[in-house]
Amino acid sequence: MANKRIDEPTGTRTVGHEWDGIEELDTPLPRWWLWTFYLTIVFSIGYVIAYPAWPMIDRATAGVLGWSSRGQLAEEMSAADQARATVREQLARIPLERLPEDSDLMQQAVAGGAAAFRVNCVQCHGSGAAGSQELGYPNLNDDDWLWGGDLKAIEYTLVHGIRQADDDETRTSVMPPFAGAFDNAQLDALTDHVLSLSGKADSNTVGAQLYADNCAACHGVRGEGDRAQGAPRLNDAIWLRGSGRDQIKRQILNPRMGMMTKWEGRLDPVTIKMLSAYVHSLGGGEDFIEVAEDPEVEVDEQP
Repeated sequence: MANKRIDEPTGTRTVGHEWDGIEELDTPLPRWWLWTFYLTIVFSIGYVIAYPAWPMIDRATAGVLGWSSRGQLAEEMSAADQARATVREQLARIPLERLPEDSDLMQQAVAGGAAAFRVNCVQCHGSGAAGSQELGYPNLNDDDWLWGGDLKAIEYTLVHGIRQADDDETRTSVMPPFAGAFDNAQLDALTDHVLSLSGKADSNTVGAQLYADNCAACHGVRGEGDRAQGAPRLNDAIWLRGSGRDQIKRQILNPRMGMMTKWEGRLDPVTIKMLSAYVHSLGGGEDFIEVAEDPEVEVDEQP
């Protein structure tokens, strides 16, 4: 106290010590700052009382309001579960072919199907559903379908799979191997004719005759394919195993047949319905056509 004095230029008392002639002024804090500081103390006391604050061995103090971040998360998840349950109930009731008539429900189904696709399908079809030509996984974004691309056809494929030995209703197609059936000249001629169906080569008489005798029954006279048999189209630019000459020859001589897991029993019916909606929405989905039993009745094409 003996060293404290009033600084003449400012009129403020010093703190009583100096270093190398430099003294520190004992300037009081602004009153607004002090009141703000006092309010933060009061607020912190109230917060500690009202909310969880002090950590203990296996929990924290609960607070008089009973709030916790875990409880808030549980409430939000419960609300989300209830919302999903409502959507799933609606999806369970509506026939799949009528789903596009309800745009909001269709959007919900596509969103749910996208999530299910990322978990169950990307391993083969890829994250963008582009598939793999090298491995024989089909691209789901195009409009080329072996078995049909409407919602019901997609759902059927998902339910029963492709070439599943334990399912009597699975999709199955068989192309016989022609190794040893043709000599090199005949194989070249047949390959040229197959390529000619999509405008990639010139046709020839020998190849056309070989195609008519061995291939047209399944793939169609003009290479239009046959969905009833799962025979692919040959007159477009979409090729599951590749469109090069060597790739076509290999498929003729020793066909590679793919498989797909059946999802019945692995996924519930609503999830399969959502997956169908998502795959259908990727860009190649087709309209559902309801075939009348009476041939005299016109076909009703659904949106």
